Amino acid sequence: MAKSKDVVKQISKATRRKFSADEKIRIVLEGLRGETPISEVCRREGIAVSVYYKWSKSDSSG
Repeated sequence: MAKSKDVVKQISKATRRKFSADEKIRIVLEGLRGETPISEVCRREGIAVSVYYKWSKSDSSG
């Protein structure tokens, strides 16, 4: 059973979307404009609200 969990975790990690620094900046700036609720921006982009706030607080593209 542990092997199947490892396989699922590996596939999930491999297929996870990677955002470039430019994409992160675009998403954060869209949220800062205030025209659209941050929850809606995150839902549309497929990210968690916590990820949005992590990006907005980060000094790097982290």
